[in-house]
Amino acid sequence: MILDGKCPSGPLAYKWSKHRQEMKLVNPANKRKFRIIVVGTGLAGSSAAASLGELGYNVEAFCYQDSPRRAHSIAAQGGINAAKNYPNDGDSIFRLFHDTIKGGDFRSREANVYRLAEVSNSIIDQCVAQGVPFARDYAGYLDNRSFGGAQVSRTFYARGQTGQQLLLGAYSALSRQIKAGTVRLHTRTEMLDLVIVDGEAKGVTVRDLVTGAIKTYAADAVCLCTGGYANVFYLSTNAMGNNVTAAYRAYKKGAFFANPCYTQIHPTCIPMTGNHQSKLTLMSESLRNDGRVWVSKIRGDRRPPHEIPEDERDYYLERKYPSFGNLAPRDISSRAAKEVCDEGYGVGASGRGVYLDFADAICRIGEDKIRERYGNLFEMYEKITGEDAYKQPMRMYPAPHYAMGGLWVDYNLQSNLPGLFVLGEANFSDHGANRLGASALMQGLADGYFILPYTIADYLARTKPGKVNTGRPEFIKSMEDSETLTKKLLSINGNKTVNEFHRELGSIMWEHVGMARSTESLTKALNLIPGLREEFWKNVRVTGSEAELNQELEKAGRVADFLEFGELLAIDALHRNESCGGHFRTEYQTADGEAMRDDEKFCYVAAWESKGPGRGPELHKEPLAYENVGLAVRSYK
Repeated sequence: MILDGKCPSGPLAYKWSKHRQEMKLVNPANKRKFRIIVVGTGLAGSSAAASLGELGYNVEAFCYQDSPRRAHSIAAQGGINAAKNYPNDGDSIFRLFHDTIKGGDFRSREANVYRLAEVSNSIIDQCVAQGVPFARDYAGYLDNRSFGGAQVSRTFYARGQTGQQLLLGAYSALSRQIKAGTVRLHTRTEMLDLVIVDGEAKGVTVRDLVTGAIKTYAADAVCLCTGGYANVFYLSTNAMGNNVTAAYRAYKKGAFFANPCYTQIHPTCIPMTGNHQSKLTLMSESLRNDGRVWVSKIRGDRRPPHEIPEDERDYYLERKYPSFGNLAPRDISSRAAKEVCDEGYGVGASGRGVYLDFADAICRIGEDKIRERYGNLFEMYEKITGEDAYKQPMRMYPAPHYAMGGLWVDYNLQSNLPGLFVLGEANFSDHGANRLGASALMQGLADGYFILPYTIADYLARTKPGKVNTGRPEFIKSMEDSETLTKKLLSINGNKTVNEFHRELGSIMWEHVGMARSTESLTKALNLIPGLREEFWKNVRVTGSEAELNQELEKAGRVADFLEFGELLAIDALHRNESCGGHFRTEYQTADGEAMRDDEKFCYVAAWESKGPGRGPELHKEPLAYENVGLAVRSYK
């Protein structure tokens, strides 16, 4: 099947405004008749639920945390992009669009990315009005800093807590609607299934994580805002609870999963120290504004960094990418770090690390200024490592971070299943094969505040409100299937914990489907994963019962989905015989080790359709056309 992204016709700069004028509206009195489910309350979910509630819709919002304030959006540190051009350094909406298209290695839709750049300025105005404490310069204007993949300063920030501050702004808007009665919030509640009625998404099945009760909820439309799937690698920068379950179970109900192989590896994370770890810690990319990345020029050099003279240091990003230096994009910086470590130049006891050094910046602008910009990040680093990064370099190594892939959506953020809208990291739409830093927060808020309220109205205006209820057979079957799965997990009573299976899967994924992939490694992963999955269903031990708070049961359901999703990710990576962005195949690289794209054969979105148990997924393609930015070799040199 050739998929239609439903991008509007006409000049790029007028597509969104033209599209808004052509969409149908729901009048205020009728909005009260519609019910909308929003699953997930991070930046995309909270902003969407707040906006829809403000408009007058009845919203049911679900999150598995005890508060929306605990959504993983709070972990975003460095900033949010917008094309306001406050520094007067040449930025514009088109330049932000161009940088994002190029950063995504020409694997994203032009129309979506331009719209993202177009609404970026409104996001900053919205957040300032909510009281988000963005950093300000001496004159009182909002300050900006640089991020990878751009030669302008367009990133607005609140020290190293930008995601947390933005989420508090969205949460305040959400709380207002909860008080007003337009939004009902269901905390400690996890989505188990999507309910499809006559080919349209009309509800969800959920589990109350405190009592264990399984319930169904009906609505006129469903919005998934459930984040990414980087925890398929077990060790990642994501919160331990992050999972693929909501998106993957929607996939099993017919929603297409697009580009799962596009998974971002972040270059600046605190290195792993042993098998005792359950997650890794991100250090903001913003640190590369003032930190210089280097390793010793001598293989196996274990001298303390202050004993290595300047002429024996290799500032390899500055050497290889002089135009962008330490602000080269994440995928390129991560591969460069892995390369020097694989060649024996890595630092630390394991040799799996590179230095991020602030000595030059401290000499240039002083420790107080560095502390003002990044103080909480330095404090976090010291708490974890016991090292004072003001006096010695930080040690960094790449780690799984962000999912550019996700459920396929059209220009309206609607999946191939009518009535199912997907926002933020849970969809595939805006980042292509690689996400530029400070664009995730921008996309989540753009989708929730400024895009979904228009596009979901166009869908609802064409439907009859309250058409379905939870008494229908589809809802009853969904609840019965969820109860059966729960009982099956509890009945196995094997000898291995859920965490042991998750760790084994993560090891397979990182070793064979990680930063560098090949036909051989991907084939090996596809041979290993089914065996591990089979063992899981015979030998996993889930303690406790279903009628109580049971975190082992929660994890078991999520890992069961990861064991299937990991195979889908590897299938997608194996079919794409090229290197682009976060997908790097060792067989497809230039003589100097750069990614080798194949635009003739692979300039499309790969959207996979589930064909049911025991059958491989079917590939559908959405061709990508570049009318405003010519396909070119992606160079940062």
